[in-house]
Amino acid sequence: MGPKIGVLCGGLSAEREVSLKTGEAIYKALLKNKYNAVKIDVDKNIAENLKINNIELAFVALHGKYGEDGTIQGLLEILGIPYTGSDVLASATAINKIATKKVMAYEGIPTPGYFAVSRWEYTNNPGSIASQIEKLGLPVVVKAATQGSTIGISFVNTKEQISNAFEDAFKYDDNVLVEKMIDGIEITASVLGNESPQALPLIEIVSATGIYDYKAKYTVGLSDHIIPPRINNELQEKIKTLAIRTYQAVGCRGLARVDFMVDASGKAYALEVNTIPGMTETSLFPDAAKAAGISFEALVKKLVDLAVPK
Repeated sequence: MGPKIGVLCGGLSAEREVSLKTGEAIYKALLKNKYNAVKIDVDKNIAENLKINNIELAFVALHGKYGEDGTIQGLLEILGIPYTGSDVLASATAINKIATKKVMAYEGIPTPGYFAVSRWEYTNNPGSIASQIEKLGLPVVVKAATQGSTIGISFVNTKEQISNAFEDAFKYDDNVLVEKMIDGIEITASVLGNESPQALPLIEIVSATGIYDYKAKYTVGLSDHIIPPRINNELQEKIKTLAIRTYQAVGCRGLARVDFMVDASGKAYALEVNTIPGMTETSLFPDAAKAAGISFEALVKKLVDLAVPK
């Protein structure tokens, strides 16, 4: 039977609905694996609910703020409850797109050019921002620093779109990342493991809307996952190596997804790291595991095993 597992889902972020779907899928897989499991919708009483339910291991199925950013991980550390996925530092680093870019730049991992903008700077020094955008060159992607599921992201092709993009991003965060847009093929690399992580088969993402946004991600039929991607084997292996390097540089454990763009010349650029990938019917990580011969139930069991201290 093993430890009593609490599937932590729902939560307080803008990604609550996706988290509920992820949590439900994981909960069903745990029951199929004969684990003693219970779903817990995370709210401000989470510490008390963990104690009431006698949770011995937490399966973190939360997305976004208060779940993927190191806060719930810190609480679990204080309570002495083992948990799936990355620790406090790696979670806090990965959810912050600006911090992740700095780590990648320091480690020499290729990533698109970028700069960061605070709300204060946007209000008080707009001339500096305009000059930095001009230096970077349009088109750019404007991203809220700490959101997932493409929430607070805008694709900017003209100067007229800039202000709306910033206003949208600042709805979600006080800091914004401006990144050079790479036109090319979108590839995601799923990484599994602790000390010796492995990269699962890569996936090329093609969106019916032309942009892999929130709607395309979570609506059945609006995106295609192409396995293997339509790039040569040498480039696939290079991306896998870069994904593992990024995973280890950020300090991830258990699982994470590293997203890439490949330009027309065949150069791969790492974009960001997702430490708690979705586990819904349209999600990428389960598809990559399936391509590696790992069923959803086996994947969930593996994540439990990786969470238990040895």
